[in-house]
Amino acid sequence: MPNMVSPSQQDERVAADPDWPEPATKPPTRRRRAAMRTIAVLPTLFTLGNLLCGFGSVFYASRSPATDLPLGWSPLALAAAFIFLGMVFDGLDGRIARLTRHTSDLGEQLDSMADMVTFGVAPAFLAVQLIGVETPFFSEAGDRLFDRVVIVIACIYIACAALRLARFNIELANPEQADHSSFEGLPSPGAAGTVASLGLLHQHFLIDRVATHWSIRIAAVGMVAIMMLAGFAMVSRLRYVHVVNRYVRGRAGFGTIAMIVALGLLLLIHPQGSIAGGFTFYALSAPVGWVWAKLLRRAA
Repeated sequence: MPNMVSPSQQDERVAADPDWPEPATKPPTRRRRAAMRTIAVLPTLFTLGNLLCGFGSVFYASRSPATDLPLGWSPLALAAAFIFLGMVFDGLDGRIARLTRHTSDLGEQLDSMADMVTFGVAPAFLAVQLIGVETPFFSEAGDRLFDRVVIVIACIYIACAALRLARFNIELANPEQADHSSFEGLPSPGAAGTVASLGLLHQHFLIDRVATHWSIRIAAVGMVAIMMLAGFAMVSRLRYVHVVNRYVRGRAGFGTIAMIVALGLLLLIHPQGSIAGGFTFYALSAPVGWVWAKLLRRAA
């Protein structure tokens, strides 16, 4: 009479002896395999959508400011909008991959490449085009000290974005370091959103002609300075809150609901200023919190 082994005993023997044969599983049917291949395409399509948004941002940022676009949009404003659209694709591809249980190493690497274009190269190029950098280092007519500084800061931002994405991949590979409620360093979408939102606000003031030439110039220079700080924040060890996991998912208190409603009303009143203020507040939240904690410790 054959020796009958229960499923629990089978699992114990497999865990104790790696050479013990695993129980045979029923192979999926042809229709099931076709459905699995179809579902697996969806996260990749959203990731590629993120990548193409980055390309669209770079393309429109390189157009002439006199380009005629619908709804009175300027090329730089449309370039910033493509960065925000890339954030939507970036948030959906991971969620769909987890829902369909089709996460893979290939998808993670492709996602990092798309993020590098949309959240690394595109914001830096947007800032350079907004400042109006000519041809530093290689042109006598357009070689100005200020243009050199802007190019160097843009290169620093791109390098920090690449380092941030590479470190994030390593943190995902080590579950002990992963924290679903916070990030170590400013996430690359948050840094890109800070730069893009300030660029969008700059174009809003420029198109509506509600500011003087000098104020617009000062705002552009300030955006480049914030871009440099955002680059350093990406490679820092400061803890940034995961907004979706902390405040959106699960149950929330009355204070959180009131804050979300207030933000929604602000978006209706002045969308450009609200978006820029929200991203800037998030980028500064960790440094300000760190300084505040230091002051409290000294006071104690």
